[in-house]
Amino acid sequence: MSGASSSAAEWSTLLEPAQPPTDLPRRPDDPRLGQIIEYWQGHEAALRPGRAALLGFPQDEGIRRNGGRPGAASAPAAIRRWLQRLTPWEPFCKVDLSLAPPLDLGDLRITGNLEQAHAGLGRVMTELLKRRLVPVVLGGGHETAYGHFLGYVGASLPVAAVNIDAHLDVRPLFDGQGHSGSPFRQMLEHPTQPLAGYACLGAQPGAVARAHREYVERRGQRIVWSDDCRHRLCESVTEQALSFSKAGLAVYASIDADAFRAADVPGVSAPNPAGIPGDEALACALHLGRSPAVTSFDLVEISPPHDRDHQSARWAALVVWHFLVGLAQRTEIS
Repeated sequence: MSGASSSAAEWSTLLEPAQPPTDLPRRPDDPRLGQIIEYWQGHEAALRPGRAALLGFPQDEGIRRNGGRPGAASAPAAIRRWLQRLTPWEPFCKVDLSLAPPLDLGDLRITGNLEQAHAGLGRVMTELLKRRLVPVVLGGGHETAYGHFLGYVGASLPVAAVNIDAHLDVRPLFDGQGHSGSPFRQMLEHPTQPLAGYACLGAQPGAVARAHREYVERRGQRIVWSDDCRHRLCESVTEQALSFSKAGLAVYASIDADAFRAADVPGVSAPNPAGIPGDEALACALHLGRSPAVTSFDLVEISPPHDRDHQSARWAALVVWHFLVGLAQRTEIS
């Protein structure tokens, strides 16, 4: 990985710090994740290699541009709320996250248009990747992905993307502007460091245009349809990540909540009545966390205004929790 990292003071101004929860009961016998997460105060010493770094991207302008229903901008706060209420102890893997607490960097400050937000997210991601942390980005619409990818460009780190999604997200830009349906096209067509590999798992036949399928296949990339990975999502994702890793590539893993069935995850931008069962995402996230090939992770398209009893935000928090548990095992193994 090339280039020296800059002082944290130079890029931390792009962040709105997260605050510890004030409404968690304090029970010595029952600690919660919100009590053991480290909320970053700008200290370089906290930026340790291998550490999970939570980062929110409260943006859904790309969804508006794509004609979807907005609401995902409020997802980082909602996911954090329920993540903080989970226990740091996982009994089956015997992982105690209090021994390797995640670092919460807060949210990217959204002060301009989507292009400026992408640049800001890329700037922060560049620094985290150079320092070899493991960023866990809470979107936001799937436009999150392009800003996420720009961090790899800034770090000069060749990367492939494993995208769990009902859609391929390779639509053309609108009037030269990116949106929630275009991030992987933007990555594949990046002028200086194109995405080195792309696999979309969970694609829905009724949601994928012929032109988009042909675009992906013409570029030699991979589509795994929802019926082909239902009940074997974890195996499919692990195989794909390993394949990219063997090719010498870092692996960026992205989970779009609309890949999963609306009965389990109703609060998304584009509900999916025939998606993958929601619990498959949990085992998948655990294995992604365990895999040394995976250098960053994001979860996108949760839409709290369209949720039911916080069901989708709670599901998203569990997905992130499983990734953190897997990552803790990776750290212990290495």
